Amino acid sequence: MQYKDILGKLKSLANPEAVKGMARFGINPQSTYGVSIPNLRKLAKEAGRDHMLAQQLWASGIHEARILAGMIDDPKAVTEDQMEAWAKDFDSWDVCDQCCLNLFQKTSFAYRKAVEWSSRKEEFVKRSAFALMACLAVGDKKAADEQFEAFLPLIEREASDDRNFVRKAVNWALRQIGKRNLNLNEQAIKTAQEIQQIDSRSARWVASDALRELSSEAVQDRLRQ
Repeated sequence: MQYKDILGKLKSLANPEAVKGMARFGINPQSTYGVSIPNLRKLAKEAGRDHMLAQQLWASGIHEARILAGMIDDPKAVTEDQMEAWAKDFDSWDVCDQCCLNLFQKTSFAYRKAVEWSSRKEEFVKRSAFALMACLAVGDKKAADEQFEAFLPLIEREASDDRNFVRKAVNWALRQIGKRNLNLNEQAIKTAQEIQQIDSRSARWVASDALRELSSEAVQDRLRQ
């Protein structure tokens, strides 16, 4: 598929009502067509893996084109410089999360970037760190517990960041790590209890929300099985 064909398809799928709804969920409505994720996945399937096309789509600055870029790019062709450039461009939580889920977590730099970005000032770069941790906890089935244990002190350190998109990702990372297996569940609960002691409204929310899920009967039963 050619770049211009994809832009034409995106325009034909535009839904102004969906854009209004997205804005209500904190998604940046600028350069946004309101195309659904299932439609983007369908387009990605038609396009196939294409590193150069992904670069063109990203450069367009169009919201959905950027999500699509993350779906079709080749993780093996992605460089650290590209990850840095794209992360700096993030201006919406859904582009950030989709990119981490569909592309960044599959690169060889994923764990290192999660650690590096966790101390960055920019809101969406920092969110990327914790979105990556959450995606890796679910997606990287072969990783050792130690790789996730290394994330827990970073989660504790950043739990008091009161920016909504950061604290939600910190919480997401903690919950996903804690749902991986019994050992990590125990470690994540311990981390949440330590976070609870921090004098910060954000930290208390991160901890109590995570503890509610990680200590729940449903999660405990599933992990024991």
